Amino acid sequence: MTFQWTAVAAFLYGEMGVVILLCLPFISPLRWQKIFMFPLWSKLAVFWNKMFLTIIVLLIVLFFDAIREVRKYSSIHVNEKAVNVNTNAFDHIQLKLFRSQRNLYLSGFSLFLWLVLRRTVTLITQLAKGMTSHAALEMQVNDATEAAKKYMAENERLQEALCEKGSSRKKESVEATEERLKKEVEHLKAELQKTSNALHKANNEVSTVKKQCGGLKRDYDHLMKEYERLQ
Repeated sequence: MTFQWTAVAAFLYGEMGVVILLCLPFISPLRWQKIFMFPLWSKLAVFWNKMFLTIIVLLIVLFFDAIREVRKYSSIHVNEKAVNVNTNAFDHIQLKLFRSQRNLYLSGFSLFLWLVLRRTVTLITQLAKGMTSHAALEMQVNDATEAAKKYMAENERLQEALCEKGSSRKKESVEATEERLKKEVEHLKAELQKTSNALHKANNEVSTVKKQCGGLKRDYDHLMKEYERLQ
C-alpha cells in the first residue's frame, strides 16, 4: 500500500474511532460542549472550515482516481481473460484490480464518514445549546412561580388586615394596594405563561435534535454493518 492510501486508511480508522466516541451514550452533549470550549479547540475553530473543505477536496480527488483505476483494471481483466494469457499476468491484473477496489472503498468510506462527523458535531452542539436553554427556562419558571406565590401570600395577608380594620379610609388604602397586587399577580401570571410556552418550545427542539441523533446513529450502524460485509 502506497503512502497516500496508508494515510487514507489511517484517516478512516481515526474517523471511525471519533464517531464511535461521539455516539457513546454516557457522555452528555453538555460535556462535549465543555470539551469544545477548551482554548485549543477555539484556536483550531478558526481553521476548521478551511481544513474541512481541503480534506473534502482531497478525498473526492482520491475517490475519483480510485474509480478510474477500477474501471481501468476491470477492462484489462476482461480483455486478458478473453485472450487467455499466462497465469502470472492474469494474477497480477487481479491483484491490481483488488487494490484499486480496496482504495475505492477506503476513499469512499472516508469521505462519507467525514461528512457524518461534521454533521454529528453540529447536532451535538445544537443539542447542548437546547439543553442549556431548557435549564435556563426552567429556572425562570421556578422564579416566576415563587414570586407569584409570594404576592398571593401578601394579598391574603392584606385581605385579613382589611377584615380586621373597619376604617373606611384604611379600607380604601388596602383596596388600592390589593388592586395593585392583583395587577402585579396578573402580570406575573402572563410572564409565567410566556415562559412556559418558551419552555415547551425548547422541549420540542430538544426532542427533534434527539430524533436526528438517533437517525444518524442508525445510519452509522447500518454503514458499519455494510463495511463489515464488504470486508
